[in-house]
Amino acid sequence: MPRLSDTMTEGVIAAWHKNVGDPVKKGDLLAEIETDKATMELESYQNGVLLHRGAEQGGKLQVNDLLAIIGDKNEDISPLLKDGSNGAVKADTKKEAPKEPKEKAKKQETAKPATSNQQAETIDISHMDEVVLMPRLSDTMTEGVIASWQKKVGDDVKKGDILAEIETDKATMELESYKDGKLLYQGAKEGEKIAVNDLLAIIGKEGFDVNKVLTGLKAGAGKQEPVAKDEQDKQKAEGDVSETASSGVPQQSTEKQSQPEPEIVNEGRIFASPLAKKLAAEKGVDLRYVKGTGDNGRITKTDIDNFTPAAKQEEPVPVEKKDEGAATKPAAAPLAPAAAAGQVSFEEVPVSQMRKTIARRLAESKFTAPHFYLTMSIDMDACVAARGKLNEISPVKISFNDIVLKAVAVALKQHPKVNSSWLGEKIRINHHVNIGVAVAVEEGLLVPVIRFADTKSLSQIASEVKTFAQKAKDKKLQPADWEGSTFTISNLGMFGIEEFTAIINPPDACILAIGGIAQVPVVKNNAIVPGNVMKVTLSCDHRVVDGATGSAFLQTLKGLLEEPLRMMI
Repeated sequence: MPRLSDTMTEGVIAAWHKNVGDPVKKGDLLAEIETDKATMELESYQNGVLLHRGAEQGGKLQVNDLLAIIGDKNEDISPLLKDGSNGAVKADTKKEAPKEPKEKAKKQETAKPATSNQQAETIDISHMDEVVLMPRLSDTMTEGVIASWQKKVGDDVKKGDILAEIETDKATMELESYKDGKLLYQGAKEGEKIAVNDLLAIIGKEGFDVNKVLTGLKAGAGKQEPVAKDEQDKQKAEGDVSETASSGVPQQSTEKQSQPEPEIVNEGRIFASPLAKKLAAEKGVDLRYVKGTGDNGRITKTDIDNFTPAAKQEEPVPVEKKDEGAATKPAAAPLAPAAAAGQVSFEEVPVSQMRKTIARRLAESKFTAPHFYLTMSIDMDACVAARGKLNEISPVKISFNDIVLKAVAVALKQHPKVNSSWLGEKIRINHHVNIGVAVAVEEGLLVPVIRFADTKSLSQIASEVKTFAQKAKDKKLQPADWEGSTFTISNLGMFGIEEFTAIINPPDACILAIGGIAQVPVVKNNAIVPGNVMKVTLSCDHRVVDGATGSAFLQTLKGLLEEPLRMMI
């Protein structure tokens, strides 16, 4: 049983997708495992026949207990099961299994010399205990970036030791070792990507033949050795655009490439104190170029104060003051370098894990859910007055976004069809209200969830939104923080956007796009007076929500915001 989340200690078999006796291929969906945070799909790491299942549907297994045995047809598995009738034996027992295949492979190699390509066909690395493959650490993860290695090649590794920090499409998570031994090989350097199920590391006894594993990888499936830094520099000088792109360095004009680059002293995840990060942001200092003097190279306030930027470092970007309701407002983007007159200039940056997932999920949403949109103008005069009074007594500053979120939560309780999900053969009508709040970060968009929002006070909502926004920008959100939404809101009002349409966040049936509050002339009591008006647009999945249903929800929301005391009942 693999560890599918950073806090997982046991898993429940939600469903088996293979029966005993079925052939299994590497990458086939083996089972669905319910963890403490989500139900996730488990793919097979090897080819063979499913010979044994450690538990049936609904059964629990501890991490590292025997989940399944995949081997040759009619293979004798009784030695693996001798210590437990139910098959739930610890991973140590599993180590006996590969002996026979290893000896068999060794005999084949002795009997018939082979080329490296032939060896790749005869050696199945998935049967080797020493091999560590890149695990799937989130339900949408397809590849991971090595944020940092906590163990170096040659270091002793014990079961439970932190092996590396892996950056997924949503968060940076710690990967624990499942075995004891020495770290003999790293599949990638810090900052490099590895696909799920690709070779991440080799942990074994000293003297283990690492080359045997590397040659055992199928042609074209193995990880290439990272290009040495001096070779990259040489390729840059020769104008090798393709290699520059794959190394993660932005492509720019030839004239810019020829200029000296400041030395990067921090790659991958950067460790710095919160105060150092704040000072660096205010001064426009790029932490990649700052050498830390704290423990384990941690960057401190003193390092920022003493830092002298190189001549080529970009000019500091002024820090924009936060708007009172701008929990989702990202920092200002740096200006693009000016191009010389008459010269084509551009840069290309690799697509981040987060941006890949955003692109895939929103494309799926746009082309699978039939969207329609409803826009309504809301008089916010009463909310503007109420917010001022609330902030006089509230322990945390309440934004207009927080007030809208509370009103949405109350309205959803009255319109449960809007608080629903399309599941193909059925529609799930949720009785609880979990509202996802779109938060803009440098790499894209995250949607942490305010759970049971209808039961929480405005100050509780404000506090949670601010905490989640900061965690999102620090890349500290965990899967439990973004899973389980039943409705989503997205606010661009702090940018001066009057109205917009948003793409539904699956599996929700609706998302509410919130524009800014604008002072416009309105008619009240037969007189034209200045008024505060906010426009909202509800995007609906027409498979679940009809026009009349969405309109009734907006009418209720409008009534709550125009008379805020109603949402306090």
